[in-house]
Amino acid sequence: MQAAIYGLEGMTMSASERDFFREADPAGYILFRRNCSDPAQVLALTDGLRDLTGRDDLPILIDQEGGRVARMRMPEWPHFPAAERFALLYRAAPSSAIEAVRSNARALGLMLWQVGVNVDCLPLLDVRQPGATDIIGDRALGEEPMQVAALGRAVLDGLGSAGVVGVVKHMPGHGRALVDSHKELPVVSASADELEIDLEPFECLNWAPMGMTAHVVYTAWDDQRPASLSPTVISDIIRGRIGFDGWLMSDDLGMEALQGDFGERAAGVVAAGCDVALHCSGKMEEMVAVAKAVPAMTPKGAERRARAMANVNPEADGIDFAEAIAKRDELLALA
Repeated sequence: MQAAIYGLEGMTMSASERDFFREADPAGYILFRRNCSDPAQVLALTDGLRDLTGRDDLPILIDQEGGRVARMRMPEWPHFPAAERFALLYRAAPSSAIEAVRSNARALGLMLWQVGVNVDCLPLLDVRQPGATDIIGDRALGEEPMQVAALGRAVLDGLGSAGVVGVVKHMPGHGRALVDSHKELPVVSASADELEIDLEPFECLNWAPMGMTAHVVYTAWDDQRPASLSPTVISDIIRGRIGFDGWLMSDDLGMEALQGDFGERAAGVVAAGCDVALHCSGKMEEMVAVAKAVPAMTPKGAERRARAMANVNPEADGIDFAEAIAKRDELLALA
């Protein structure tokens, strides 16, 4: 199994993609807006990917956060609120906010499960900082680490109750970045002591099944390389200080924070300690370059992947999609 996750170009799997994926045998796939038109189409696509691999536990990812980050959109799917809504409710009623965000995540998970998506790149555990780039902004669960951890745990619980695995991101924290890592490389010059705030939510939820690294340089730990490419940050901070032993993926290789060709980027993140390289564009030329550069997943990486996907089954807790939405909205009305 190759240490890579790939995107697809369109609504269906092309013959060339089918041939490539069969030979590459990637660890998983990720869907974007270009891959999602309606529930029947998405389910057919995810069923096709599982049939191709022969793996029921195949991770099929999506970024379905709510707010401005949503790949499955209206009118085919309902709109979900941004994380900031729950952060604001937490200020007035913490327990209500926790229950609201859990209900929201359960509804999200049930929606994804129905179309065969079993991993959501959520929750963000980035602690929001004043003056930082808006790329995090209203996607954050708050400005206080324990609040972020409490709400993040509820998100993981809600997704898990619907049979969907959550991904904590962006390790070890994107909340201080002054520029958007999609467009350029952020450099965070905060001291190690100051960065304790950023680490706290990840430490509290270090048991999470999956995590995603940040394409951000932290000069206190490694002033030359972003976290995704830094053996020091991954080994000493993410695996060591935070204590995270889940399946670790890079952020998207196509982001402009990274330099070099796609083969160099992919090989670099895996060599640094990521279990798997995430490539999202669905462009065949780029995927071929990644496939030539990345090795097979390590036994430890394969074990982490299997562990993360081991309990992917919805809980029959009696709360269906409509009930979860209604409960969320009732609680959000308190803010």
